[in-house]
Amino acid sequence: MSETVVLTGISGFVAKHIALKVLAAGHNVRGSLRDLSRAGEVRSALAPHIAGSALDRLSFVQLDLTRDDNWDAAMQGATALIHSASPFPIANPKDENDLIRPAVDGTLRAMTAAHRAGVSRVILTSSVVAIIDTYKRGLQDETDWCNLEAPGTTAYAKSKTLAERAAWDFSTQHGMALTTINPGFVVGPPLDGHYGSSISVVARLLRGRDPMLPMISFTCVDVRDVAEAHLRALERPETAGRRIPCTAGMMSMPDMARVLKAAYPARRITRRVAPKFVLRLMAVFDPDIRAIIPSLGQAHHVSNARARKDLEMRFVSAEGALRASAEWLVANGRA
Repeated sequence: MSETVVLTGISGFVAKHIALKVLAAGHNVRGSLRDLSRAGEVRSALAPHIAGSALDRLSFVQLDLTRDDNWDAAMQGATALIHSASPFPIANPKDENDLIRPAVDGTLRAMTAAHRAGVSRVILTSSVVAIIDTYKRGLQDETDWCNLEAPGTTAYAKSKTLAERAAWDFSTQHGMALTTINPGFVVGPPLDGHYGSSISVVARLLRGRDPMLPMISFTCVDVRDVAEAHLRALERPETAGRRIPCTAGMMSMPDMARVLKAAYPARRITRRVAPKFVLRLMAVFDPDIRAIIPSLGQAHHVSNARARKDLEMRFVSAEGALRASAEWLVANGRA
């Protein structure tokens, strides 16, 4: 059965891939943008990867996570909501509420409008940061939650955790069929040059910008797999009520550098690990480095067993996803 899906934040790195998968599967997509002038950008990104007729099922609506305008109209006639819009910065903002409030209020605004329009099926793009409890050792899974009181918990982790908590509370109160997709650090090939923070990390490594690298680790996943997980959750109503972590493997920044150096031996890609005292000194001047200080030396593994079982996912390896990012960046002159 064909769905009419409201996809928030369609101009995002992950959301463009979600739109591509959902359209290719024969569904209709109504993508939200804060600025409708970006509609052409989205169409241009999707067009090389999909039959032209599929783009006839793509439309746009102007929405803002912080404003009530147009939400009710956007949901009319829809059968499902994929709420993907949420900021993902590398550095912490000066005021954490600059991230938290749009994430939480935007999620509730979207779900409230969906509920009023009779839309009961919701897929929420959450994150593994809403799962990882930094106090816990060993493999974590969908039963775990971020400990908001843990020292060093980032504004981003708080925003994703509180937004997901709010979504589960709302869905319980109003009888909505909610599934959350909780991806790790998303890499893989962008569809265009608007790709955000995660791919910028890969570009930074390829450029050899830093003389040394921090020992921080990410549970990584390919953007194409994240998009496929959203589509499969949408098409499998039995996944309602479940959190589904999407991860392919753990990589540290030095691991990433080794993979990239092997692929691009002529590039001056840094592989030296920075001592902690050096990073603390650099953090005084670089907000990107300041943001990762609490994560130094930590590696929190998250199980993908539920995605493999419930969605029958077979993930691209973390190394393969990283190489795909690099190939796109190099081919397009971005690194």
